[in-house]
Amino acid sequence: MMRLLFIFITLCVVSILISLLGFDLRYENYWSYHGIFLLFFLSIFPRLTLLISSIPFGGLFWWVGFLFFPRYLIAFLATINYWHQNPLLVTIAWFIAIGGESSEKYYIRRRVYYTKKRYQKNEDVIDVEALNN
Repeated sequence: MMRLLFIFITLCVVSILISLLGFDLRYENYWSYHGIFLLFFLSIFPRLTLLISSIPFGGLFWWVGFLFFPRYLIAFLATINYWHQNPLLVTIAWFIAIGGESSEKYYIRRRVYYTKKRYQKNEDVIDVEALNN
């Protein structure tokens, strides 16, 4: 729940800053430039698709998002570029970002936990008796 609240607050702050600073949001239609295959590959292989696709890249924010939160980066870029023409598509991108990142992290944590548990054995405990001289 806290994650959703954080994302909501972040989007509100970003939208307020965009309106105050006078950024010109693009009024482009996603379907004029991209197709269904890009959507599929962005949801399944986000990092690879970001590297080899025609999506513009660069800057500190982009690289941090690319390395640590690629699905969130895709959702942010979709919100900035396509919100006015394709709000349903942007909403789906956010659902995939929230669900994909949290489920990916959950399975990685679970796998690491069970791998550690499998390799930890009771043989690590050594019984030592004191020598009486």
